[in-house]
Amino acid sequence: MSLFRLDASIRAEGSVSRAIADIAETSWRASDPSAEVVRRDVGLDPLPATAWAAAVSANGVADAARRPDQRLATALASTLVDELLDADALLFAVPLYNFGVPQHLKAWVDLVMTEPRMANRAAPVLAGRPAVLIIVRGGAYGPGTPREGWDYASGWIRRILEDVWGLDLRVVEREFTLVGVNPALDEFTDLAAQMHRDAERLAAAHGRHLTGASL
Repeated sequence: MSLFRLDASIRAEGSVSRAIADIAETSWRASDPSAEVVRRDVGLDPLPATAWAAAVSANGVADAARRPDQRLATALASTLVDELLDADALLFAVPLYNFGVPQHLKAWVDLVMTEPRMANRAAPVLAGRPAVLIIVRGGAYGPGTPREGWDYASGWIRRILEDVWGLDLRVVEREFTLVGVNPALDEFTDLAAQMHRDAERLAAAHGRHLTGASL
C-alpha cells in the first residue's frame, strides 16, 4: 500500500492545509505504519516555470531531435506521472490563493497533462483510485456570503481530479482560517472553531477511504 501526497502551500510552518492533510495521512497509515508515502511539495519546491512550455514544444519531435530543455521537461513529466501511477491512493492539500488555484499546482497539473499516459482517453489510467482533496480558504465563500462565487479554484481542481482523471474523490473543506489573524473576522471565532473541528473529523474519516475502507 502506498500513498502519493501533494502539498501546494507556500508555508512550511503554520499551514492549515498541511495540518489537515497530516490528519488524513495519519488515518490512512493506521492500518499499515510502514506504508510508503511519496511526497511532492510543489509549494516549497516548485517545478521549473519553463518546463510546461518545453514539454509542449517537444510533442511530435523525435527524441534525438529534441533540445536539452525539452528532454529535461519530458523526463520530469514522466517522473511526475510515475509518482501518481505507482501510488495506491492520492492525497492533495491545496489552499485558495487570491481566489484561484496556486500557481505551483497549476504548473504541476499542466506538466502532468503533457505526458502521453495522461492524455484524454475513454479510460483514464488513474480511474477509480481513492483520493482525498483538502481545500483551505482564509475567508468564507459559501452560499449567502458576501464573496459567494469568488472561489475560482475548487471547481477547477475537482474537475481535473474527478472528471478528467477519474479519481474516486472525497473532499475536505476548511474555511475562515484567517479568523484570529484578521481582526475584521473576530465575530466568526466560534464558527471558525466549529469548521476546524468538522474538517479534522472529516479528514480522519476520509483517510480511511484512502485505504479502501468504507466510511
